Amino acid sequence: MKRKIKVGMVGIGAIGERVLRKFQYHSGVELVAVCDRNEERLNAVKEEFEDVLLYTDHLEMLSKSELDLVYVAVPPKFHHKIALDVLNKGINIFCEKPLANSLEEAKEMLEAALKANVIHAMNFPMIYSNVFQVLKEKIQKGEIGEVKKVEVNLHFTSWPRQWQKNEWIASREQGGFIREVAPHYIQMIYDIFGKISNVHSFVDYPENVELCETGFIAKMELANGIPVLFNGLSGIGQKEHLSFKVYGDQGTIDLTNWSQLTQSSADKPPVTLPIERTEQMDIVMELVKAIEGKPAVVVSFNDGYEVQKTLEEILKG
Repeated sequence: MKRKIKVGMVGIGAIGERVLRKFQYHSGVELVAVCDRNEERLNAVKEEFEDVLLYTDHLEMLSKSELDLVYVAVPPKFHHKIALDVLNKGINIFCEKPLANSLEEAKEMLEAALKANVIHAMNFPMIYSNVFQVLKEKIQKGEIGEVKKVEVNLHFTSWPRQWQKNEWIASREQGGFIREVAPHYIQMIYDIFGKISNVHSFVDYPENVELCETGFIAKMELANGIPVLFNGLSGIGQKEHLSFKVYGDQGTIDLTNWSQLTQSSADKPPVTLPIERTEQMDIVMELVKAIEGKPAVVVSFNDGYEVQKTLEEILKG
């Protein structure tokens, strides 16, 4: 009988809990340890997972639990320290985005991961979805012709959203929708088109220096000079609307609100494709395959570092 991958996780926030469920129901892994400084969250885990070891100190978890993989799901400014501790133990790592809270930290994490010679992966779930794979395939097959422009619009009724309010998500230090949402789109662009360069941005901040941005506009380029435009705004009288649109000389394709694909051509009106978003690939299965030395699709720290470079350029404003 094949041995299960033993998983520990650090951080049980809204996103962390979603991935916890993926670990819980996957036959190839065993959740053996959970760490969080919030004892109330730990008690909730204890009620449901009797055999899982609980810790409030990640160093104690790393020293006392036998682990094959650690999932780091804490806020961005804590990624660096915890990741280096995991990597110094030679344990495979799965980290939330963005990779770090600065480019310098991201570089150190990447170098440590390469030195440790372990699997290093990031939680960018969109590339595992069927809608993203269809989007990518249509662009690469030339269905919209030669690409002329990429445009991303991130519009929020409010920030933070109602479901994700916490002590850091609205902070200028490590929160904001540039850090929380834009990396997903930067990574998708990177996955389809390659590296991004020549980033110029304008970021609007409130008078309170503790609070994150309220809007931004950024222009950048793909390697072949194709322009990429980002536009973000919060606090508007509109339901949240997120759009990733690629313009070609024969048509356009638009991924809206993570799940809806709309395609157009010069002689036909836009058509919404009859696709319901599902996971085309299982991210936990891909991690298991990678750890077992099999071919797998993972977003590595190398990719995360490239995303971080673009992210930091946008934040400079």
